[in-house]
Amino acid sequence: MAEFSSIGVIGRPGHDGAAQSLRRLLAFLDSRDCAVIFDQATAGLIESRGRPAVSVEQLAGHCDLVVVVGGDGSLLHAAQHIAEVPVIGVNRGRLGFLTDVLPDEIESRLGDVLAGNYLRERRFLLEAEVRRGGPDEPAEPAGRALNDVVLHPGKFAQMIAFELFIDGQFVYSQESDGLIVATPTGSTAYALSAGGPIMHPRLDALVLAPLNPHSLTSRPLVVDGNSEVRLVVGAKDEREPQLSCDGRVRRYSFRAGDEILVRKHANFLTLIHPPDYTSYQACRSKLGWGSRFARADD
Repeated sequence: MAEFSSIGVIGRPGHDGAAQSLRRLLAFLDSRDCAVIFDQATAGLIESRGRPAVSVEQLAGHCDLVVVVGGDGSLLHAAQHIAEVPVIGVNRGRLGFLTDVLPDEIESRLGDVLAGNYLRERRFLLEAEVRRGGPDEPAEPAGRALNDVVLHPGKFAQMIAFELFIDGQFVYSQESDGLIVATPTGSTAYALSAGGPIMHPRLDALVLAPLNPHSLTSRPLVVDGNSEVRLVVGAKDEREPQLSCDGRVRRYSFRAGDEILVRKHANFLTLIHPPDYTSYQACRSKLGWGSRFARADD
């Protein structure tokens, strides 16, 4: 019996190339007699031919593999709801660190996957909570993230003050444009632009990358992946900073003593890769790293 016989499909809205790839994907899955379930937004992008459509929140309960047709942003959005089932991405975005199947390879790469010839990789997620009025108050959920949780002021040229604690231990106080808490998956995203290191995706670690700190010695910090990161808002004028989880922004009016908690989420996302995938090859192609020198016998 095939491991993946019921396929959930999520597409990038408003993108002609994604719609074209969705039609190609659907024709291929039809040829393999796969049951196809769309999320409701994707069903409106192409002719779904009467196939069932459910909300993206319900999709994981109706399939055993999800195919995301879009860019990394599309997969990051889907990851909030489909962590229970494996996912593979067809790249219709720009870089494609997470969506590593090219549009012209749909038949060959998905054919390999359906035949059981693929790599399986687990990536952990983060969860963020906000606690008002100090450590004795209840915390409210703020979101989940595969890449990063970011605290920033939400206004141009305005710094915010906060204290950083890791596993209850005071690390430093800082005035800056905010802080990025990133997973190894997110180390090649926003954290990289802030000077953070590139981490191998199998590492169980977090990187904390300050955004334009008002200090010459504040550098990105790598800590254990099971750490609890706590940010305590400093005693300054009331601000309305933004807290974003994989780019989804929530605006809060923080007061002195309010806390943001970031820790590893209980769920993992399972990525399905082509059999020849390596994270180093992804960095070479996406970040412009040099390839091997040509040899005389090549």
